[in-house]
Amino acid sequence: MHHFPSPSSPSGFANVFSQVREQQEAKRLLQAALGEGPAHAYLFHGPAGVGKSSLARAFGRALLKTEREVHPDLYELEPLGDMIRIDAVRDLRRDLHMRPFESDRRIYIVHGADRLGQDASDSLLKDLEEPPSYAVIILIADDLGPISATIRSRCQAVPFRRLSEKAVREIVDARVPDASPERRTALARVAGGRLDRLERLLDPGAAARRERLVEVARSVYRDAAFDPAAAADVLLECAKDRAEHARAIEEARLSQLDLPEKEAEQRVKRAQRGAERDELLAQLEELAGWYRDLVVVGVGADSAAIHLDRIDDLRADASRDRLLGAENAAETVRAAWRRLEEFNLSSPLALEALWIRVHRELAL
Repeated sequence: MHHFPSPSSPSGFANVFSQVREQQEAKRLLQAALGEGPAHAYLFHGPAGVGKSSLARAFGRALLKTEREVHPDLYELEPLGDMIRIDAVRDLRRDLHMRPFESDRRIYIVHGADRLGQDASDSLLKDLEEPPSYAVIILIADDLGPISATIRSRCQAVPFRRLSEKAVREIVDARVPDASPERRTALARVAGGRLDRLERLLDPGAAARRERLVEVARSVYRDAAFDPAAAADVLLECAKDRAEHARAIEEARLSQLDLPEKEAEQRVKRAQRGAERDELLAQLEELAGWYRDLVVVGVGADSAAIHLDRIDDLRADASRDRLLGAENAAETVRAAWRRLEEFNLSSPLALEALWIRVHRELAL
């Protein structure tokens, strides 16, 4: 029989959180909670793919003093479709007022808390203001913006950050040890501190999508017949390709579960939409990285390039007279990324307008 390590034991904290890399500030806050007693509500916030859900579950299991993945006093709520609806929060609230089954606490983890609908948010707020004494509620959000100030004020904030290149590189080295050092470095850098992005890059279809992205990035300044609309189509096609891959994976996963047909359809659609949007965001990050690399290589700092696996192409493309245009192009793409991240502007027209601006900066 396995016993969960005591937080007060010398190795207790390390063992509890060892599955999550870095995030020292988050771990410090949660370690203090294990030693002194938890707050009634937490808000884990930061980029996707950096360990928020894993650390929430580890924290929950530590509070319940169990190593079991499934526990009757651990309740998890995930968005269905594009948002968490009022009915799901009502179910959680009914469960919230049931006494613990085995432990002296009940732990509630709400994934995608930034997708709470207005009614759902208002309903949850009632129990965040006056929760049962045995309940600990953990909200997980990639984006703080949609979460009301009132909900934020009722929770202890636990910040998460992108992982270091070193941490991601260690995973890359373990996953693709036969790849060249330049390719492994490029994978770690393009992942941008997010393990979900690394998984995307390690997907068999990712290499082909990256190749198309880099070629269209270069065509801006290499192809006299560059077509902004066609370039926008490349980004959208790659995003749709990733969405189809995500759909197939989700359908295979759901085939093992006994779910109502409507719920299964909503989960598949959510997986598709999420993958398509994330692919667009990831492409824009990498695109900005390519134009940033033109600047880096143009001033002779080759080893700092993100795309080390394409260093010969960068050396061929980088030039002193392209430095300012490349720098402006990188900022133009970063601004588009921010608009997409905040407002979900991913229409063909918006992307075509982006390519027109980039072309204006780099066409010589």
